[in-house]
Amino acid sequence: MADGAEMDEEAMRAFFPLSFGKAAPRPSSATSSAHSNTLRKPQNPSNPKPSASTAADDDGAAMIGPPRPPPAPAGEEDDEDGGGIMIGPPRPPPPSARGEGDDGDGMIGPPRPPPADDEDVDDDEDDDEEEMEDDGEGGFNRIPLSNEIVLRGHNKVVSALAVDHTGSRVLSGSYDYTVRMYDFQGMNSKLQSFRQLEPFEGHQVRSLSWSPTSDRFLCVTGSAQAKIYDRDGLTLGEFVKGDMYIRDLKNTKGHISGLTGGEWNPKSKETILTSSEDGSMRLWDVSDFTSQKQVIKPKLVRPMRIPVTSCAWDHEGKRIVGGIGDGSIQVWTIKAGWGSRPDIHVEKTHTEDITGVKFSTDGQSLLSRSMDSTLKIWDLRRMKTPLKVFEDLPNHYAETNAAFSSDEQLIFTGTSIEKDGDNGGLLCFFDRKKLELVSRVGISAHYSVIRCLWHPRINQVFATVGDKKEGGTHILYDPSISQRGALVCVGRAPRKKSVDDFEVQPVIHNPHALPLFRDQPSRKRQREKILKDPLKSHKPEAPVNGPGFGGRVGTTKGSLLTQYLLKVV
Repeated sequence: MADGAEMDEEAMRAFFPLSFGKAAPRPSSATSSAHSNTLRKPQNPSNPKPSASTAADDDGAAMIGPPRPPPAPAGEEDDEDGGGIMIGPPRPPPPSARGEGDDGDGMIGPPRPPPADDEDVDDDEDDDEEEMEDDGEGGFNRIPLSNEIVLRGHNKVVSALAVDHTGSRVLSGSYDYTVRMYDFQGMNSKLQSFRQLEPFEGHQVRSLSWSPTSDRFLCVTGSAQAKIYDRDGLTLGEFVKGDMYIRDLKNTKGHISGLTGGEWNPKSKETILTSSEDGSMRLWDVSDFTSQKQVIKPKLVRPMRIPVTSCAWDHEGKRIVGGIGDGSIQVWTIKAGWGSRPDIHVEKTHTEDITGVKFSTDGQSLLSRSMDSTLKIWDLRRMKTPLKVFEDLPNHYAETNAAFSSDEQLIFTGTSIEKDGDNGGLLCFFDRKKLELVSRVGISAHYSVIRCLWHPRINQVFATVGDKKEGGTHILYDPSISQRGALVCVGRAPRKKSVDDFEVQPVIHNPHALPLFRDQPSRKRQREKILKDPLKSHKPEAPVNGPGFGGRVGTTKGSLLTQYLLKVV
């Protein structure tokens, strides 16, 4: 009998999942407390209205124990035993209500769900869509905004940002001439960088870009030469500088003025693109730092040098876009026999410098951000007029960009602080299809937002801020929808010193520091000063010297008239 019971139990358990009867794993308290410390806004628990079952007693005392059952309605029939309150589960409905079959047998098991009408299904879907739109700030619930951490360390505004494709390593460049490297896998809750670089002394960092394999990165500064570093921050090479006395830019070996931007080809790990204030864009081969592959000169109304303020590749690495200082946007397609003549040329797109351009993944849309406080969305198939112009977006930095979300349904950019304005640095999110504002997220009350990025793999939003005294990188994430990245290092506390830790304090012996062995200071100046003083040097009086006669100083051979008269008288 016992064996039969065990077999029945095993057979019954086969119908249930393996996790049946086991407690669900709970997140560790350390991780939960770490995420609670990084919350952007405290969540106030909702207080539902008291119902009849949760209300207090008539005498005003607090209810103790489980809630009382609701009172029976007036029309309900009393129980057969005396009209008392029903105890236990309700009785099953009569056979007529349960829907007997034609054979008259009772239904076994739970009742079947009622057939769903097509109209009801459509209504439910519409309700679900409305709930999705209503959830979250600004009508979208897919923006990770619940938690925030800040990577600090720079002394001025952070003007460059790059995150590798795995989302494990972050680069930030600043106006303080340095580049800081952060590694989520090696950081703890102190969020300190593991390496600091100074690519070019006295030149601001303008742009940073990872290679497609994330083994190297490009660093563009205010100098005329871009540098290549490996993943650990070791210098691999520096591109050559051109001759500034050569008039034709195509005959120079490199840029002759400060760089404004640069980006690695997303498909080719050997090709990079740079733009400069000398009015040219150049393609470089990373394997050869002494020569360039191609010189691109923008199309201008008059022959002069107008700086190229921004540049970018498309997702396939086959097209190049440049923002020109005269307000035009020009696009080149890389093909056999291509030259400096642009395939797309739109004049007067912005009234001031274009600080950022960005292709969409499908290659149909283009974003342009400018210092004229606007963000424009362009259709590359019809470039005569923009699809939409978003205004009132202050921009005071030449590195401010615009970016797409991970699914490219949203467009967002940062704003700068104005002297007379009340708003701080914001991240403004726009719907790409509806072309309307979705949300405004306050990043900093005192600092401007320059660079922004939404990493698709870890689903986290990066935004750089700063001013003349301090700079940092804000990382927005949500533990429920984000992966790795900031989640890895936030819950990792720094190592605490143990009682058994022992560190030898070395004793430094310096015998020459003792007065006994100390060298006597030089007294040459003191002796010279004493010799010049007649009293301290006891110098004897100098003998009287000068003209004289007969061994007497001060007499002459002749006599004065008065002496002659005295002798005669």
